[in-house]
Amino acid sequence: MAVALKAPTHLAPVPGVRLSTCAAGIRYRERDDLLLIDAGPDAAIAALFTRNAFCAAPVQVAREHLGDGRARWLLVNAGNANAGTGTAGLAAARGTCAALGRVLEAPPQSILPFSTGVIGEPLPVDRIEAALPALAAGLDPDRWMSAARAIMTTDTVLKGASRTVALDAGTVTLTGIAKGSGMIHPDMATMLAFVGTDARIDAGALRELLAAAAEHSFNAITVDGDTSTNDALVCMASGASGVTVQSAADRERFAGALNALCLELAEAIVRDGEGATKFVRVTVQAARDPEEARRVAETVALSPLVKTALFASDPNWGRILAAVGRAGVEDFRIEGVRISVNGVAIVSDGGRVPGYTEEAGQQAFGAPELDILIDLGRGSAGYRKYTCDFSYDYVRINADYRS
Repeated sequence: MAVALKAPTHLAPVPGVRLSTCAAGIRYRERDDLLLIDAGPDAAIAALFTRNAFCAAPVQVAREHLGDGRARWLLVNAGNANAGTGTAGLAAARGTCAALGRVLEAPPQSILPFSTGVIGEPLPVDRIEAALPALAAGLDPDRWMSAARAIMTTDTVLKGASRTVALDAGTVTLTGIAKGSGMIHPDMATMLAFVGTDARIDAGALRELLAAAAEHSFNAITVDGDTSTNDALVCMASGASGVTVQSAADRERFAGALNALCLELAEAIVRDGEGATKFVRVTVQAARDPEEARRVAETVALSPLVKTALFASDPNWGRILAAVGRAGVEDFRIEGVRISVNGVAIVSDGGRVPGYTEEAGQQAFGAPELDILIDLGRGSAGYRKYTCDFSYDYVRINADYRS
């Protein structure tokens, strides 16, 4: 059950970007599970990938092809991660690119493969190859909604968002989709996200902006502390609008729209966390430096005891305090720490705030959305992490996933 999350009713087409989906029968029955995206002949493409050492075969091939500098097409399958599959998995990923290249009359190096689903199972290349002609024939600009559905696995809600932003030479569109519900933790945050824009911008600048956007969105979320083998975030700039991101003001405005879009998609992943009943923002302020703030926020957001207390709506604030204390802050003065939840002051001067009541705590912890604010009283740096609670359903979903 997603927390205050509704699927969009429409996603804006991006001039120059076309999409197509179809049912290949990879794992799911009677639903689309294969997606093709055409970023356009003049597209600039930037991507960020998982840092998991056991990165999936499609991640390895996508990195190789992106480095070739001719990337235009994205081929995405759901239901099979093609991870932990060794040399056979690499051959499968390359084989699907070669097969699609023959259909499109395009070099295999222009195709970036992506997969999500069960780890360790052979990719059914024959099923994918059989679906490719119909997939290529169905390309259309207004298929973002079906694209978002096709990449879902344990997601319960379709995730997508659109933005427009006015630049010096005109207005450009950004539309993005994402999938992810469990195995969510930086770096990246099993998650896939694809963003398209009709702005004209070179790949190097696009990657810089994408990395900055990911830092406070997809790399600031955690559901369960497990980083996937397949995570990827891709931004495609078709350039079809003819509007160039050129001036400093243009770059700032475009970055603002990209940042907002990425944050909306990243929050949607956490709100749809497997079994989630609470959406939680953990904000650390007055830290000595950004890394210290990030470390404290992440320790609290990852704590199973904090997350289970949140599920129970139990104002067991000592679990938050304990997590802050074990975050590895040097020269820590507990007297300087202040903690509040949804505006209810709980901790100061090394202990419970005078006048705090269990009733006030119960009301704060019982809300479906919680803001945990931790003031370290040591400096001016801050960081925010987004997480959710741990419920019974998280165990059930992951225990039953392969059955």
